[in-house]
Amino acid sequence: MDASNPKSRDVTSRDTDEPRVIVLTVAAVALFVYLIRFIVLPFVVAGIIAYICTPLVDWLAARTRLPRSLLAVLVFLVLVGVTGLLAAVAGYRLVAEAGTAVTDLQRTLDGLLHAASGDQTIAVLGRTINVTALIRAAMARVPDILDQPNLALLAAGYGTAALMGAFLTVVLLCYFLVGGKSVAHGLLWMVPPHRRPLVVEIGGRLDPVLKRYFLGILAIVVYAVIAAYIGLGVILGIEHAFLLALLTGILETLPIIGSTAAAIVAGLVSLHTATGFASILAFALYAVLLRLSIDQIVAPLVLGNVANVHPVLIIFCFLAGAVLLGIPGIILAVPVALAVKIALATLYDEDAPSRP
Repeated sequence: MDASNPKSRDVTSRDTDEPRVIVLTVAAVALFVYLIRFIVLPFVVAGIIAYICTPLVDWLAARTRLPRSLLAVLVFLVLVGVTGLLAAVAGYRLVAEAGTAVTDLQRTLDGLLHAASGDQTIAVLGRTINVTALIRAAMARVPDILDQPNLALLAAGYGTAALMGAFLTVVLLCYFLVGGKSVAHGLLWMVPPHRRPLVVEIGGRLDPVLKRYFLGILAIVVYAVIAAYIGLGVILGIEHAFLLALLTGILETLPIIGSTAAAIVAGLVSLHTATGFASILAFALYAVLLRLSIDQIVAPLVLGNVANVHPVLIIFCFLAGAVLLGIPGIILAVPVALAVKIALATLYDEDAPSRP
């Protein structure tokens, strides 16, 4: 290339400045998302649901020859109706069991302490302390704490924010289902024209991976809720089985960390109703079978090699996402890791982006 040619110098300057512009743009977008992290959750939830349902809308439009926008609205109404029905059927029971769990908290703690120490006293700095009595005194202060006006205002604020977030999620879901492709085209327009084919190639390789990941996570959550309820409620007869099963399903969205936390919570509650060593052994067997069935059967079946990312990297992504964006960061942790992995595989011209 002739360095004395002005056009050649312009091309060289553009090629040199482009990486800087890309880095600055990505940094600016990341900073902007971090600053508005408190309002990102409805966009993330609505975007993921619309992303999963878009192939269904396209398939219906191709089969029925009806306007795509009309079918998108129909799918939206079905989703809202099913969600409302589930909330009406399961919501009352969930609230009732949560209230019962809070009411029985002191009795549960008493049982755990009695099982651990036999209601014995301990000596601390020369003073004799009855741990069970101390816990009972602390629990007696809970109603006074809950009656504080600041706590009531805080709860009202969070409740209002949750209602507004739910309403915004529903509205955004409708917009994303109807015009999600135009949003994607708008984002692609921000990419320099000569880089758009590369971005389209990366998107084409990432799209089936993300779809299978999200659908797989949904299948794992449904399976975990059903299996946990059968194991905890039907077989073991543990109190608040529905609440624990729902918690188990939700925490299954967090690999390693969430499943461990769900097992610990369910184990603590099961100790309250344990009648002996056989009950504890039965719960341990349930926990092992649930974990093995998810890790060895359900997850490989529905996910395949989609989430073939090292567990250490997954934990780091979850923690980093939680620190930076909170709940949206946790939801997007693995998808972002998969996107980076496939983007690098495309840039390195690898044929198997899912390979470790």
